[in-house]
Amino acid sequence: MMKKFILGIPFIFLAFSAFCQPKNNYEITVSITGLRDSTIFLAYHFGDKQYITDTTVLDAMGNGVFSGKEKLAQGIYMIVLPGKKYFELLMSDDQNFSLSCSYNDYFNTLRFNGSDENTAFLAYQKKWGSLQQKSLSNSKRLQSNKANQDSVRILNEKQRIIESEMKAYLQSVFDENRNNLLGILVKSLIPIEIPEFRIADGTHNPDSVRWVKRYNYNKDHFFDNIDLTDDRLIRTPILQARLEAFFTNVVIQSADSINREIDKIIRKCESNPKMFQFIAVYLFNHFRESEIMGHDAVLVKLADDIYLSGKADWISNDFKNDLQRQVELLRHNLIGLKAKDLIMNSYKGIYVSLYDIEKDFTILYFWEPNCGFCKEYTPKLRDYYQRAKNEDVEVFAVCTISNKEEWSKYIEDNKLTWINGWDPDRSTRFDYYYNVQSTPMIYILDKNKKIIAKKISIDDVPSFLETYRKYYR
Repeated sequence: MMKKFILGIPFIFLAFSAFCQPKNNYEITVSITGLRDSTIFLAYHFGDKQYITDTTVLDAMGNGVFSGKEKLAQGIYMIVLPGKKYFELLMSDDQNFSLSCSYNDYFNTLRFNGSDENTAFLAYQKKWGSLQQKSLSNSKRLQSNKANQDSVRILNEKQRIIESEMKAYLQSVFDENRNNLLGILVKSLIPIEIPEFRIADGTHNPDSVRWVKRYNYNKDHFFDNIDLTDDRLIRTPILQARLEAFFTNVVIQSADSINREIDKIIRKCESNPKMFQFIAVYLFNHFRESEIMGHDAVLVKLADDIYLSGKADWISNDFKNDLQRQVELLRHNLIGLKAKDLIMNSYKGIYVSLYDIEKDFTILYFWEPNCGFCKEYTPKLRDYYQRAKNEDVEVFAVCTISNKEEWSKYIEDNKLTWINGWDPDRSTRFDYYYNVQSTPMIYILDKNKKIIAKKISIDDVPSFLETYRKYYR
């Protein structure tokens, strides 16, 4: 069986173990008019990627067969034709059927024989596509008429009716297919109805209270229509899309909020090894690549709870050891933790301590005189410090090179009057405790030396401190 990628390479290669399956075969007979002597592929979705699982060469009459001695894992598959054309089909329990179509109009001429479920899936795709087009057309009209209040009112009401029609259609397809894969897939697309919450008269900030109630309800019920123990969802684009929507658009993007939701989801899926692995890998990749400040705490949690605890039996020892090293560099400098004290010599020749600073905010700045980005950051930070030093802001700058003459000259030439720390031997282990692998790097600490920001751009420092003073003090 030929295996190769159609699209992309996942961050972690998922070598799923061959779980025991009945020794039943699959055989899909294909007949495509207008296409002959051509190679076509049978592929499957895997999250947001697609992989080829089988190939066949059509004969001079456009006929071919995909076959294997064991059943394929269930899910949404596709037949890929020359010219980047493809159509989808369901690989359910019965994997012996035939299909036919014409190459030039493959979707409209597609027919299945021996698979009622795929016939229903095809009808669903056509109807759902027409409903989506209807909704899109109305949305475009709404956008182009948004200056006309009467049109907006009429089109909004029409959009509500269309959306109700779409939801009713999904429900009807599910009701007709409760016991098969199509029903499982369609149910997962049915949106959750958020009730209207009545807020008691006299409630302070009723809009905020209503928002919180709606947020919690949506969050707590988001996966009601998805069975997180059904591994057939792995070989569809649906599961990953729902996870992406939930952890990107639904949950508040604080590490504490995210970690609580991760615990809930892992409890729901851990009874199914395949689903547990898929969701764990998705979460790891998603938060490893996140650029949102503070999400490294989510990565540390995932590492501790799953990858380093022995539960992730799909990773190699090399991967595990490398992850252990990475996590140790993150563990001491997470948002919300108290920063490690740094006691070191200084430009003035006296020892200074990070904890001795009594200002409301301390900017901890790791830099080098000749680093390209530092040449941009350092003057900007100096200019900001001149304005902010009388507003309870101090800078504790740590140079990461060992050339004292170069360091001293830069301080003098650029008139850096903040606290200039000097630790050429790195005896304070600042590189370990603050994960200094490159420069420039900025941390912001509050009066109690709690880390409130990290790896923030110098251009964002003023607005961050202004916002923090306004909302968090």
